[in-house]
Amino acid sequence: MFGTVPLMAAEKPNIILIFSDDHAYQAISCYGDSRKLIETPNIDRMAREGIRFDRCLVTNSICGPSRATILTGKYSHLNGFYNNTNSRFDGSQVTFPKLLQKAGYQTAIIGKWHLVTNPTGFDHWHILPGQGRYYNPPMIKDGQPVQHEGYTTDLIADFSIEWLKNRDKSKPFLLMSHHKAPHREWSPALRHLGWDNDRRYPEPATLFDDYANRGVAVRDQDMTLEKTFTPLDAKLVPPPGINAEQLKAWNAYYEPRNKAFQDAQLAGKELVRWRYNRYLHDYLGCVKAVDEAVGKILKYLDDEGLSKNTLVIYSSDQGFYLGEHGWFDKRWIFEESLRTPFVARWPGVIPPGQVNAQIVSLLDIAPTFLEAAGLEVPADMQGRSLLPLMRGQKPQDWRKSFYYEYYEYPTPHRVMPHYGVVTDRFKLARFYVPQADGSKPDPDYWELYDRHKDPLETKSFYNDPAYADTIKELHAELDRLRHELKAPATPPKEAYGNLFMPKKNKK
Repeated sequence: MFGTVPLMAAEKPNIILIFSDDHAYQAISCYGDSRKLIETPNIDRMAREGIRFDRCLVTNSICGPSRATILTGKYSHLNGFYNNTNSRFDGSQVTFPKLLQKAGYQTAIIGKWHLVTNPTGFDHWHILPGQGRYYNPPMIKDGQPVQHEGYTTDLIADFSIEWLKNRDKSKPFLLMSHHKAPHREWSPALRHLGWDNDRRYPEPATLFDDYANRGVAVRDQDMTLEKTFTPLDAKLVPPPGINAEQLKAWNAYYEPRNKAFQDAQLAGKELVRWRYNRYLHDYLGCVKAVDEAVGKILKYLDDEGLSKNTLVIYSSDQGFYLGEHGWFDKRWIFEESLRTPFVARWPGVIPPGQVNAQIVSLLDIAPTFLEAAGLEVPADMQGRSLLPLMRGQKPQDWRKSFYYEYYEYPTPHRVMPHYGVVTDRFKLARFYVPQADGSKPDPDYWELYDRHKDPLETKSFYNDPAYADTIKELHAELDRLRHELKAPATPPKEAYGNLFMPKKNKK
């Protein structure tokens, strides 16, 4: 039977977390998006040979905070990393890599880090500074700056395999192979320019959402294809760091298409449609390279006879909008942002071909890895090991609700701070803007979403009398979760990023 053999010290599994940035579940073919945007054979292979989680939720839908949550197994308000504006990761706190390292694992992180301070708990780290760039990236290798030539997704995959080849083979290993892609500005590899043959993509039903029946937060955001898309996003200018030789191939693809666009002088909905199709070409082209990187690592494990004793997880720091509601980016409690892809493979432990609909989270990664290694999970970690679910068990006490909280405001994208409770069907959320003097937030209001009646989340039912009992129950559950998770009644001012930062004088 699967998962019934106890772990012996010499049999501790190897662990690999392949992690991407802003990878929408809609852009993974095994998740079955109705638009059929792309084929991802290598990620699909992991799901086919293991388990696909269909309801993996994030605690705070933004890059740095999700990474801090993975390392610590804690929400932002406990690990101290709230936003990408002014948060700095406290590397002295307990993390799962430190615990694995102490237990004899060789540990490495390669690729995107995005937590400002230097990594701790790793024998080797080779990271992008900040967001990094797609072409010819500067990186930091064990504290020393290095300059590389090539496409960043390929480099991260190659450096990951290089470390695996040169590791201490007497020890089990933890490898965190973290990609920048498909983060904005979505610059594809040269080999993927034109990969979709100028396809016109099916449009999401809400591409031209008018944001009626919802509060000011949805209307006030700044993340639309219509208003927020920049020349760099649109590839009307080349990506930073690209060299002269690469630029020739880049321009050979984009220049004639850009000229046709400029000659057409599009406006209104046709301009949005053009941006939508350009966006998907570029974003999905980035996804193709990530999927290829997954395939490289799986092949290495197969070739070296390591697959059977290696737990591999593929996930992303949050979901992403691919034109739904006219948006790109993330941040919201709404589905495309809140829900992230999560597939796992561990032959002999995870029965193949599973699909799981339970609410799981990035919070659960640290406890899962620790339990897989036979280690005790610290009592203050707020996640829970996924191994029972991975083995096909159905724990009766598994979570039925989930707490979400987002802080960063007003830049970038003017997504209003909010928190709420999520169940299989409902989302109850409070949207608010705190005031510098501590007075009542303004705006400050609640919304209720019913994913059964309104799966596209285009309407709030909070003021509908028919939902009075549901709202009462959800408020009680939200209060329970906030108490259980030690969420402060008033977050510190620095949690909100630059909202309370002194305004710079204009010269």
